[in-house]
Amino acid sequence: MSRIPLSCGNHSFGLLPLEHAVRLIGMLELDGIDLVAVGGGDGHLRPEDLRADIGGWAARLRAQLDAAGLGPTDLFVIPWSDFETLAPNSPQADARAAWRALIDDMVELAARVGAPGITTVPGVEWPEARHRDSLRRAADELSWGAERAAAAGLRFSVEAHVGSVCATPEAALELLTLASGVELTLDYSHFVAQGVDPQRVHPLLPHARHVHARGARSERLQCSVERSTIDYGEIVQLLREGDYGGAIAIEYVWTEWQGLNDCDTLAETILLRDRLRAYAG
Repeated sequence: MSRIPLSCGNHSFGLLPLEHAVRLIGMLELDGIDLVAVGGGDGHLRPEDLRADIGGWAARLRAQLDAAGLGPTDLFVIPWSDFETLAPNSPQADARAAWRALIDDMVELAARVGAPGITTVPGVEWPEARHRDSLRRAADELSWGAERAAAAGLRFSVEAHVGSVCATPEAALELLTLASGVELTLDYSHFVAQGVDPQRVHPLLPHARHVHARGARSERLQCSVERSTIDYGEIVQLLREGDYGGAIAIEYVWTEWQGLNDCDTLAETILLRDRLRAYAG
């Protein structure tokens, strides 16, 4: 059985310039890199900047990755620094149209860079709408995104995250049932932080196109590997048994959101890398 590749996102080292973050990930001897673009804010890659020069950005990113000996394992697009702006399931038709235009451009960027697929976020619960309506609206728009990505030879997935319209494993599975062609970028930390038993998350594994990994425990979306309650040995075993064909991206990040600024991202990335290498072969 082939080894599961390991990768890391540029946003793990957001305090460094992008080129240095890419070089550092290469120095960690990982197999690839997740390119992470977040709208607004001050991250390395902002969709609004990328869209202004897709060809130029694709060439620059490809050159930086080649210099570091890395291949792209995903393009993760978060439309804005809050999850309401440009949400795919917005009640406003003009916002949904703007989301489609964004995804259309990001599909072009992913194809030019050579990423195997795109991850995005699924939208949120809207106070004026029933859960089922918010979920179905998300499914309709995400299905369009999956169709657009497939036309470019790419796969398309969502990350079920804290605060999203599919914050529980059951809601995530319901979304995937409703959304044609949409897969999952699976991150156990978003469920474990809510006190969800990982056994409830395991049924999502067959739907995973991509996997994010970091330490987490109840009420802590991110914690050290040592204090984590996630059994990545079991998860890797289940992935291998299911002939998983994607990568595992180590996703320690440093940001104030959800208190994700209390870990040494470099040290924890190395520690989790070594554990995953032992598990993943």
